[in-house]
Parts: sequence; structure tokens; C-alpha cells
Amino acid sequence: MGGRIFNFNAGPAALPLPVLQEIQREMLDYGGTGMSILEISHRSKPFEEILDDAVVRIKRLLKLDARHHVLFLQGGASMQFLMVPMNLALPGAAVAYVDTGTWSTKAIKEARNLGKEVAVVASSQDRDFSYIPKEIPVPSDAAYLHVTSNNTIRGTQFHRFPESGGVPLVSDMSSDIFSRVFDVEPFGLLYAGAQKNAGPAGVTLVVIREDMLERVPKALPTMLSYRTFVEKKSMFNTPPCFAIYVVRLVVKWLEETVGGLEAMERVNRRKAALLYDYLDSQDFYRGTAQKDSRSLMNVTFLLPDAQLEQAFLEGCAAAGLGGLKGHRSVGGFRASLYNAVPLEAVEALVEFMKEFARKNG
Repeated sequence: MGGRIFNFNAGPAALPLPVLQEIQREMLDYGGTGMSILEISHRSKPFEEILDDAVVRIKRLLKLDARHHVLFLQGGASMQFLMVPMNLALPGAAVAYVDTGTWSTKAIKEARNLGKEVAVVASSQDRDFSYIPKEIPVPSDAAYLHVTSNNTIRGTQFHRFPESGGVPLVSDMSSDIFSRVFDVEPFGLLYAGAQKNAGPAGVTLVVIREDMLERVPKALPTMLSYRTFVEKKSMFNTPPCFAIYVVRLVVKWLEETVGGLEAMERVNRRKAALLYDYLDSQDFYRGTAQKDSRSLMNVTFLLPDAQLEQAFLEGCAAAGLGGLKGHRSVGGFRASLYNAVPLEAVEALVEFMKEFARKNG
């Protein structure tokens, strides 16, 4: 491991060590081409094989069928905030959103900026976005229902997706894609910025169901139409080749080393339980998310005295624990337990927290 630390960053985030090692081995000469993966043409056979294999593996992991298209786009999840309503809204129908804070709030803003009729059907703003709404009325004539499956900043997560009554679900899954098993059937589209749980920054994964393409207006700008990237298999323009290559290695690791999403979910639940059980066993640290809405990916907590925060961060750094400072908009602390964060990292964090509480409690 050398000088590597336990990385709890929220994104860009930890990548599996075997993936990093494979990147290192192949960096100067990918597959006997005599070129780095950073240098080969996106039109070359080696890159086409990378992209095709990534798509096949993603389809297996998510249990997608022939109706689903896997796309690799740019612009981050933030670009999807506007592409979704541009492509999937229907004339005379509202687009429905659940507002669980920050990212869903931004998505709602973009839909409104485009002049769409937006129905915010549920929100947790009344309690500072500390929970996931349970009652989510979905208008039967809504074009779609958009949810953010996991809120990295507030530490909340949908443990059960809303019953949409046939209205297509759309989800921003940037921070929990590939972390657990879920039923893809209700989803017309899902998207995820790769940099939290699927790969490096620079590529966004989009899964769109075939019937959703019938909605895409023909007059959309070429680069903002899902049709463009389905027809050209993500290669209308030069794609983010290196980022796609890393995503392919990550999904290969998930399949061949971890054993699929069922196995990954078991590990993730064990990691989260270890940290939450400790938080619940004492009164020095205070979790910020309501218990029934807690995220398996992002554990947010506060200290009893803000004056201790700098000492806590310095102690973490000395113990080889990085990336624990909370988002600037809410403060406090956040431990991101993405797939690549090993159980040993969480064990080390809990031991440090116990010692820090003993000394400062």
C-alpha cells in the first residue's frame, strides 16, 4: 500500500486498489498496442472492445435487457438535470420531482429554467432535508417522476423507490449506482456521474429505455439529444476514453472479484452498520440523517463542539484517514463508504472516533 490512506472522499472518490494497479500496469502499453490508453484512437478496435465490454458488463450487473441502451456522456450529472426534461417531457404534462435537497433542488431548477411545468410532489425541506419522504403522490398524467436515489450531502437514501403507478421513474444515481440490487423495470432512465462509485470524473453513465426515445424532440440540438448517442453508440464525438476505460475496469472488478451487486450490497451494509451502530451507542457524535432514511454510502455526523472540528480533522489525517470534512454547505463531517472503501477503513475510522471521544468527551 505504501503511503496510501483510507479515502473517505465524497467524489472524486476511492477507486478499487486492483483497478488502480491494473491501470498502472497498462498505462504505457495498453494490450500490446505500444501506446497508452490515453493515446489510442477512439475509433480503434482496442477502444471499441473496451466500450463494448463495459456496456455488456453494466447490462449484466443491472439486469438490463434489449430495451435498454447504455450511454457514456459528458457534462456530469448536472448536464442531465437539463437533458432529462429537454428529452423526456411531454406536451401538456407536468414533470414530477421529489426534492430531497441539493442535487434534486438543482434538477428542479433546470426543469423550470426550460419553462417546463414542474410538480414537486414531495419534499423534505421542512426538516432540513434530513429524511426521505414516505408519502409521494404521483400524478397519473406526469411525464416522469424524478428522484435522487442518494443525497451525498445530507446523508439520506431511498431504501425503497416510489410506486409510480406506471409513470416512468427517472433517477440520479450518481452516488449509489452499483452499490446494491434494485429493480430496473420501473425506470425509464437513470444516470450517474461516475466519480463517486463507478469510475473517475469525466464520464456520466446514462441508461435509457427504448420507449423513452419516442419522446425525444427532433429539433433538439444534436449534442443534447439522447437519440444522437444511442444511434452513434456514445461515439458521436470523441468520448472520454480514459474514464470509460476505468469504468470498464470497475465493473469488471465488481463482477469478477466482488461477485456482483448482491455481494457488494452485503459488504456495503456491513460497513454502514459498523459506523451507524457506533454512532447510536454513544452521545459524543450526532448523526444528522433520520434513522429510517440513512444512506449506506454517505454517513454524516457532527461533533458536540465546533471548536473540536479542526483537531478532529488533524487527528484523522495523522491516522491516515482522509476526506472526512463535510460539504461546505452544511459543515460537520461525512464518511463516504463507496464500493471501493474497504471494511478495514471503516474499522480504522471507528477506532479513531472512539479514541477521540475518550480524550475530548
